[in-house]
Amino acid sequence: MLLWVPQALLALLLPTLLTQGEARHRGDFQSHNTSRPALGRLSDYLLTNYKKGVRPVRDWRKPTTVAIDVIVYAILSVDEKNQVLTTYIWYRQYWTDEFLQWNPEDFDNITKLSIPTDSIWVPDILINEFVDVGKSPDIPYVYVQHHGEVQNYKPLQVVTACSLDIYNFPFDVQNCSLTFTSWLHTIQDINISLWRLPEKVKFDKSVFMNQGEWELLGVLTQFREFSIESSSCYAEMKFYVVIRRRPLFYAVSLLLPSIFLMVMDIVGFYLPPDSGERVSFKITLLLGYSVFLIIVSDTLPATAIGTPLIGVYFVVCMALLVISLAETIFIVRLVHKQDLQQPVPAWLRHLVLERVALLLCLGEQSTSHRCPATPQATKTDDCSGQRNTRYSVQAIGWVSLPCQCSALLPDMGNHCSRVGGPVDLDKTPRGRGSPPPPVREASLAVRGLLQELASIRHFLEKREESREVARDWLRVGSVLDKLLFRIYLLAVLAYSITLVTLWSIWQYS
Repeated sequence: MLLWVPQALLALLLPTLLTQGEARHRGDFQSHNTSRPALGRLSDYLLTNYKKGVRPVRDWRKPTTVAIDVIVYAILSVDEKNQVLTTYIWYRQYWTDEFLQWNPEDFDNITKLSIPTDSIWVPDILINEFVDVGKSPDIPYVYVQHHGEVQNYKPLQVVTACSLDIYNFPFDVQNCSLTFTSWLHTIQDINISLWRLPEKVKFDKSVFMNQGEWELLGVLTQFREFSIESSSCYAEMKFYVVIRRRPLFYAVSLLLPSIFLMVMDIVGFYLPPDSGERVSFKITLLLGYSVFLIIVSDTLPATAIGTPLIGVYFVVCMALLVISLAETIFIVRLVHKQDLQQPVPAWLRHLVLERVALLLCLGEQSTSHRCPATPQATKTDDCSGQRNTRYSVQAIGWVSLPCQCSALLPDMGNHCSRVGGPVDLDKTPRGRGSPPPPVREASLAVRGLLQELASIRHFLEKREESREVARDWLRVGSVLDKLLFRIYLLAVLAYSITLVTLWSIWQYS
């Protein structure tokens, strides 16, 4: 009985003693913890037994969802030859780490903490289009919220492969993709989602450096699941960076000089076709355009899969200049005066001076119709119908000379068939005291004079005929020159309108 009483008292006092001991121990622990900084205590609390090599979930069947976001900061370079795009982006991602959670009341109401990236688990999300390691700054810390959300912010210089289409250069629009995906983990382990709404990502240009050659049109997003093997399915998030080149620099340095040279080539058609200066002017333009192409060859983008349309434009302009020079050479050769130039054929005169001139609204060109002289015509058209002409020769007297037409014809071998003889001179009255004239000497002098006059007439007629032939060829050349000029002008205008229409559609599409 007496032994039972102490046991009962001990049973009653033991809880009280234990409560006082725990209170004393808690007070000692709190006094010991309050002596250390809260950040240090929280860091030790989170990382003491943390395993960074294990995916941070309590239930392995639950996938870790990583939300990502991309903000384009600058377009550094576009290498058309190597098909490489270099951009500078702000990359953000967050995920939930179930092993990095705490009660803020136990740690001086701390709700977020920055800890080293190397101390925790980080998803292996990469960009599939990576072709080179960019010069990105190293950000060694991440933010951790008290409910376990890990925020990883870092800038990236991204050097990625991109299929660049330069056909529309310098009015081209490029669409390059940045594909973020886990290199190893399937969608059952790591899933990817978008941090912000697609509309906000698309039109976000708040930090974009907008003073360079390229203009940011938008960033499109697309989520996709793909499988390499039948049993493996991966999640990926694509960001399509749509950029457009500013064409003002290339329009001033490439298009305007070419346009000016083509305009001067068209103006060169107003030089006279029979002037040799037109050929030298066209050759000078062609040489100048060749030098221009050599200078701008380094400016044009070059790829192995295609040629920009502006390159085709330059080649066609060069071809037009060559055609213009060839046309000028043809016209100059056509109207060039020659000593033995053949007359214009009747069919050519009819076709060019009548049909083509009427088509070009030039009116019918006047032509000369000179028929070659015949012996019969010359016999009837001599000396105005006079058969005999008397020439007064001083100190000779009157000599009766039958003037035949053949004596005045271009044929130098045909002259007067009969010049007065002794009978004529005998019948001619002589003056008083005048000596008898030397009949044979006077006859030879008159015959020589007539031959000289025939030669002069023959020369003048030949020169007039050659001049008339040259004028006919000049008329034909002028009409053909106007015809070829209008065809050339229509070709240049049609080509220019087509290019301007295409470039305008590409610029404002």
